[in-house]
Amino acid sequence: MFKIKLLGSTALKDLQHRHIRAIAALILISLLTSWSGLPSHHAISNCWEGLLWGIANPVIGLDRLTSIVAVGFLSARMIYSTLIASWFILATVLGTVLHLYQFNLLGAEIAIAISSIAFGVILLMPNQFHWLIVALLGIMAGLFQGYSNGQSIVGLDMMPLLAYIFGVTLTQYAVVMSAKTISNSISQNKINEFLTRIIYFVGFAFCAIGIVFLKNSIN
Repeated sequence: MFKIKLLGSTALKDLQHRHIRAIAALILISLLTSWSGLPSHHAISNCWEGLLWGIANPVIGLDRLTSIVAVGFLSARMIYSTLIASWFILATVLGTVLHLYQFNLLGAEIAIAISSIAFGVILLMPNQFHWLIVALLGIMAGLFQGYSNGQSIVGLDMMPLLAYIFGVTLTQYAVVMSAKTISNSISQNKINEFLTRIIYFVGFAFCAIGIVFLKNSIN
């Protein structure tokens, strides 16, 4: 019995490390693409290109990626964690649809940066916020993030458009759930103080990223 538990613990740690490496790789990719300055409009001519750009889009913008990771970290602390993550993803799809129907949401980039700062501040707070506050903040971030995504796919045919939205949803789901798994493992292992400090470091990082992108958006 002890051996089975030990094997199960080892498998859980391996899974946790895989999630951490995956998130770290995505952040590195996001940093590189943010510095290189990719064009905002994507040249999509078919379903395959739509799917690939959809998968890549949440990663190539560091401000967007931080919001997705933050939702995963924060939702893990809440009683309705899956609901919070789902609402964020659905809000992103709704934001894209709103842009395609020419419904104006002003200051999308500024709102995304502010939401990154807000997520970072919540992570730094010792006391948990009510789950509904986090859910509403996630919905707001998702709406503006989806709206900003919609700016790059105006004029697409229906099938490439659906492929793009599916790709975005797939990536967001994978990142949110990976971050949620990491946060859960950290919360359950209170003995390891190093892991708990990671949450505070991430909170400071989200605040810093949000401030940088807020300054760039205002300028």
